[in-house]
Amino acid sequence: MTNVLYDLPGPKARLRNRILGVVTVLGIAALVAFIILRFNETGQFDSIKWQQFEYKAIQDQLLAGYLTTLRAAGAAAVLALVFGALLAVGRLSDHAAFRAPATLFVELFRAIPLLILIFFAYYGPIQLGYKVGPFWPLVIGLTLYNGAVLAEIFRAGILAVAKGQSEAAYALGMRKTQVMWSILLPQAVRAMLPAIVSQVVVLLKDTALGFIIQLPELLYVGKQIGGRLPFGLPYVPSYLVVAAIYITTCGLLSWFAFWLQKRLVGGKRQKTTAKPVPLTADTGAAGGTLV
Repeated sequence: MTNVLYDLPGPKARLRNRILGVVTVLGIAALVAFIILRFNETGQFDSIKWQQFEYKAIQDQLLAGYLTTLRAAGAAAVLALVFGALLAVGRLSDHAAFRAPATLFVELFRAIPLLILIFFAYYGPIQLGYKVGPFWPLVIGLTLYNGAVLAEIFRAGILAVAKGQSEAAYALGMRKTQVMWSILLPQAVRAMLPAIVSQVVVLLKDTALGFIIQLPELLYVGKQIGGRLPFGLPYVPSYLVVAAIYITTCGLLSWFAFWLQKRLVGGKRQKTTAKPVPLTADTGAAGGTLV
């Protein structure tokens, strides 16, 4: 079977792909083995460097940093989704008074690095004489940047919905605002759910930038734990623990998104079997009455 843009690989191509896959896996395994060997040679697996993780105080410190990370990511994700939806609707508006500011906002904040947004949100009020904590500047920076990116994701999803959906809604007498929020946007969210969750995962990882403005999130706590001289400055063990927590959290979030997409798109389909109507003297082949 041949597709317009892609031809199914033949026997030689499949063999070549298998060889490349095996070589890639062996290369990654060799790199991981080399890193583990170097860690072992430099004493990163010595018991003294891992001993402090057995203390409840250290575990509580890690938990507090992890909860701070989740709070910042949760607040920023909710605000970014709301702003992204509003900006997507504004960009698709027929009125230039809404479309132009939304387009300017999206293009501007997509072009500014996230770290600069966080610096502006944190040091700007301080220069004006207002004392602010590090939590909300991080949330504001994440919201502005990821809201602009999510706006483009929502806009692509809305434009991907079949035009017949909106035409049918207009035929029923619905206004464009009702069509956008009741018909197009819910379908766009379901269609673009993998891309939305991928951006939320990026947002979760970007909370580590709160370390720069001394927010006691997970990475900041990991640096504090790694800088203790009595335990041999265990920076590598601390960052390995922090990385494992981030990987587990992002993996669970991706799994939940995959499960949610299956529920929203596929759902539980009930098997229905139609019983054939027997052909008698009173019924015809089309189910009608013989005259």
